Amino acid sequence: MEKKIKLRVQGLTNSQVQSGAYALILAEEDGNRRIPVIVGTPEAQSIAIALEYITPPRPLTHDLFVSFATAFDIKLKEVYIYKFEEGIFYSELLFTDGKREVPVDSRTSDAIAIALRAKCDIYVSESIMIEAGVVLDEDVEDNADEDFEDDDDDLMAMDPDEIKDDEALKRWLGLIDDEELNKRLEEAVQDENYEHAKMYQDEIRRRKKDKEETE
Repeated sequence: MEKKIKLRVQGLTNSQVQSGAYALILAEEDGNRRIPVIVGTPEAQSIAIALEYITPPRPLTHDLFVSFATAFDIKLKEVYIYKFEEGIFYSELLFTDGKREVPVDSRTSDAIAIALRAKCDIYVSESIMIEAGVVLDEDVEDNADEDFEDDDDDLMAMDPDEIKDDEALKRWLGLIDDEELNKRLEEAVQDENYEHAKMYQDEIRRRKKDKEETE
C-alpha cells in the first residue's frame, strides 16, 4: 500500500490563479511541503468558520452532516486525498460504526470542511505530494503597494468591500476600537457574512497576540 502523508490545514488565501476563488493550503505535518487546493467561496467560508471556531446562528451543510453522523454513532476516521488528475484533487471519507469501515467519495473542499468539524486526520498519498506539493518560503513577505493616501476620516467612511488594497484594509481595521470590532464580529456572524466575520476575528486575534507579547 502506498505511503500516506499526514497533513494539517495551514489556512486560506486568495487564489492567484482563479479570480473569485481561494487557495486552501494543506501543509505536510512533518515536512515543509505544501499542497494548494483551489476552492470556491462557499467552501472557503465553511472552512474558515471551522478554523476560527465561529458558531453560526444556523448550522451549515457541513455542520449538519457531522451532526447527522454523530446522532447515529458513525465516526469519521480519516480523510484521504487519493488522486490528482488534470489539476483536480479526489478525496474519500472513511467512516466507521465500530464494526465496519466504509469509504465515501467526496470533493476535497467538502472533505476538509467536514474533517475540521469531526476533528479527524487528513492524509495524502506520497505520489500526489511529489506531483502537486510545493516548498513554500514562509519568511517571504508580500510587498503590497502602499499608495492609499486618503485620510483616516475618508477611510473609515468606506465599507470594507470597497477597499481593494490589502494595506489599506489593515489600516482600516486598525482604526476600529476593540468594542466596535467585537460588535462588528457579532453582527457579521448573525448576518451569516462569514468572510467579514473571519476578517474581524483575525484582527481580534492579532491584537490579543500583540498585547501578550508586550506584557
